[in-house]
Amino acid sequence: MNVHEYQAKELLQKFDVATTGGRVAATLDDAEQIARELGDVDIVVKAQIHAGGRGKGTFKNGFKGGVHVRKTPEEVREVAAKMLGQILVTHQTGSSGRTVNKVLVAESADIAREIYFAILLDRATAAPLVVASTEGGVEIEAVAAKSPEKIIREAIDPLAGLQPFQARKIAKQLGFESSQLKNTSKLFEGLYRTFIAFDCSMVEVNPLVVTTKGEVLALDAKFNFDDNALYRHPEIAALRDVAQEDPREVEASKHGLNYIGLDGNIACLVNGAGLAMATMDIIKFYGGEPANFLDVGGGANEQQVTEAFKILLADKKVKAILVNIFGGIMRCDVIAQGIINAAKTIKLSVPVVVRLEGTNVERAKQLLKESGLALITVGDLADAAQKAVAAAAAVNPKSQVPSSK
Repeated sequence: MNVHEYQAKELLQKFDVATTGGRVAATLDDAEQIARELGDVDIVVKAQIHAGGRGKGTFKNGFKGGVHVRKTPEEVREVAAKMLGQILVTHQTGSSGRTVNKVLVAESADIAREIYFAILLDRATAAPLVVASTEGGVEIEAVAAKSPEKIIREAIDPLAGLQPFQARKIAKQLGFESSQLKNTSKLFEGLYRTFIAFDCSMVEVNPLVVTTKGEVLALDAKFNFDDNALYRHPEIAALRDVAQEDPREVEASKHGLNYIGLDGNIACLVNGAGLAMATMDIIKFYGGEPANFLDVGGGANEQQVTEAFKILLADKKVKAILVNIFGGIMRCDVIAQGIINAAKTIKLSVPVVVRLEGTNVERAKQLLKESGLALITVGDLADAAQKAVAAAAAVNPKSQVPSSK
């Protein structure tokens, strides 16, 4: 789960992490009023969407940039009018863009230096890791590619936590002056407490800035949370903005399904993440393009399978569906009955290729046979993938289907 920048700042402030003053606005009147309250300072107006690259983005109304600095409340209102309710396209949103429903109106910082600082979960050591760089304000991937020697890494003992000496060590490596070490260390420690308290998988501050007055501030923040721990944090779950998410993924989450939309035309319904990845790979191997990742899990019921089909068929790009189930805990007959239920409630408007193996597979095959549905049933995954690619090509003649490999 992701949160907006303004929400991230509110979370950081709970742990005394220094940030710039300001609030979020959903209307033009709110934006102007917040600007008046901030007083005689330069004010930054930032579009709030779940995507990076906002400053270099372009609105579909022609307005360029999702981050602007203005001097008066009237100017702030004018900029907000060009952002609110408009679609912002960045390199991370794709051509469809994201609708801006809120803007952050905050005091602009007079920046002397920009630094990158993040705490993330290092899967290799199963422990928190600090990643920092003097090259702030740009994507860390670009720094890693061009100047890997400028990236600082500091492992944190998960039992001891971030120690004061580590915070000072990192601050010195980042070039902070002696007079700034106390406040910088306090900010680092606050970020770590935030990371632990909310079960984060990542807290990223980019940029962490030093102002011309010598202040150290978290100017922009991004959070990723461990979704499996959200039950412990209802206050975090309440921050979810479904308007910024793929409607298909939102619908899938309501039914306990793991769904990620892709750009292809062959939909996948699979049980188990590893099998789902292998299914997408073999579709690609035979020249097709998967339309999604959909894992129904090991304990899905008939209703979940029916809902999964509804989600797949709602995607207008889908030209064929490949069902690939290896029944262990998941029973094949449950999947078969789910397919039959789906056919009764919604029209199966595209070819469906079904490959079932495992628990109750014979019962499942019998159910599908007696249903009278026009399904393509196979027993081999490679054969299933080839048939799905061929079926999609038959629906969309422009697709090129390679010969079997």
